[in-house]
Amino acid sequence: MNTRAGWTTTPVTAGLLRGALDLEHTERGALPHRLPPRARQQIPAGSLDLAEAQPSGVRLAFRTRATTVELDVVATKRVYPGTPPVADGVYELLVNGRLAGTARAPHGDVLTIDMAAGTAATRPGPVATLRFAGLGGGEKDVEIWLPYDESTRLLALHTDAPVHAPPPHGRKVWLHHGSSISQGSNAATPTGTWPAVAAAAGTVELVNLGFGGNALLDPFTARAMRDVPADLISVKIGINLVNTDLMRLRAFGPAVHGFLDTLREGHPSTPLLVVSPIHCALHERTPGPSVMNVEGTGEGRLRFTAAGDPAEVAAGKLTLRVIREELARIVRQRAAGDPNLHHLDGLALYGEADEADLPLPDDLHPDAATHRLIGERFARAAFGSGGPLAVGSR
Repeated sequence: MNTRAGWTTTPVTAGLLRGALDLEHTERGALPHRLPPRARQQIPAGSLDLAEAQPSGVRLAFRTRATTVELDVVATKRVYPGTPPVADGVYELLVNGRLAGTARAPHGDVLTIDMAAGTAATRPGPVATLRFAGLGGGEKDVEIWLPYDESTRLLALHTDAPVHAPPPHGRKVWLHHGSSISQGSNAATPTGTWPAVAAAAGTVELVNLGFGGNALLDPFTARAMRDVPADLISVKIGINLVNTDLMRLRAFGPAVHGFLDTLREGHPSTPLLVVSPIHCALHERTPGPSVMNVEGTGEGRLRFTAAGDPAEVAAGKLTLRVIREELARIVRQRAAGDPNLHHLDGLALYGEADEADLPLPDDLHPDAATHRLIGERFARAAFGSGGPLAVGSR
């Protein structure tokens, strides 16, 4: 459809998206989801419905000669009363895999979440138009990476030349599941989350099912992963089980087995990597739950502290050290009959020695530099020569 002279408007459809498992068409644009409808119907009350609609790893992909690209969006801005403001999400445009521009939506819907009262309310806001100019002539492959932490309804793509579907990328599809650290919490940009950094270094196609606060071994997440085509799979398990104080050791082992059993129903021989938690001094020896440090909010910073009692570990409460030991044991046991199942100790990605140079700014989540470090280390360990997810070895 033509609008301005020489310009083309293209509706946003599933064919333009990568990294999403569903695209919901609403009255105010198309909303990417990272869980399919059936899984979303089973989400309990909490934060997962918000996290799965935040498009971490989701990007528009097309081929065009356009020198200017505009994207109409309705972003959802989050407000948490009593805490520091949430920064606007970043949109990145890549040309032939290289960063060519960034943008932010300065306004949109406003979602106010009162964590103390347990309430949430949305105030509708206006459409924002993101503009990327000076892209150069000639045919090129373009990707627009959406914010990892800001739900975004997509209305239309405007270009000064027609757009076409990109050619097949030929890369292996890497399906990853993890916590807010995998979703990208505290990363600077969508391509700066550690899974995006690792995917670029490993030359694989990312599908990121990292859900803030919700890597909880949910059966509906396992079934969603079971049904997604993938060449390589990884699951990063641990921190959310501790900081939600969700289960005890007796339930943890069977829950891990059940999650892996479900994955193997759909991917019986796909290389599958189980990753244990990175170092987090907060919960190495102290169980959860994690709670907000009110002194930190008074300083204008969001900080966390551990509210559990180390003495309760003997009664089955989980810590990161307990989880690492149990995951290593489970993978060893299962690998005897599953040669494509592998384990990676999260301390190899970020360990105690790294804390001195790169401390976790809120005591729980890595910063932008640490995301890059984790991504680079993961790429070497998993996708590098001889690694469990090495593309060239299969």
